[in-house]
Order: sequence, then structure tokens, then C-alpha cells
Amino acid sequence: MYKIALIYLLIANVAGLAIMGIDKRKAIKGAWRIPEKTLFLFSVIGGSVGTWAGMYLFHHKTKHWYFVIGMPLILVLQVVGIIYFKQKLI
Repeated sequence: MYKIALIYLLIANVAGLAIMGIDKRKAIKGAWRIPEKTLFLFSVIGGSVGTWAGMYLFHHKTKHWYFVIGMPLILVLQVVGIIYFKQKLI
């Protein structure tokens, strides 16, 4: 189960990083954009490290306060949740 969870998180974070890069490329080209709620969704479903890294790697959404605060906040809540539930299982 632990191995499956790690594989899932790896895939979710690679996808989060990729979606930030894709949206940045679309922004530069003036093309149709990925909705902000979709970017947050990728973070919430486990890709918070990837989306947060993508923000700064691609310099994307770094001027929007709700991304600058929201992405790390989601990550912190996920880490707290993991620690909490891990304590309950022991």
C-alpha cells in the first residue's frame, strides 16, 4: 500500500508541475488557458509539491496572492493530515 501511495504522489506531482508549465506556455502564446480551479485541483489531489514548484520554476501565478498563499497552505494541510492519520494507524 505504501508503494502504491508513493507512486500515486509521484505521478500527481509530475502532473502538477506539467500543468503549470503548460498553462504558462499557453499564457505566453495568448492561447486558451487552464482554469485556475483546475490548477488548484491538481494541488489538492496530491500534486501540491509539483504545482508549487511549477509556480516558481516557470514564474507562473507568482503575483496572485491566492496562489502564493494557497499552494503552500494546501501542502501544509496535506502534511499535517498525513502525520495525523499515520499517528492514528499506529
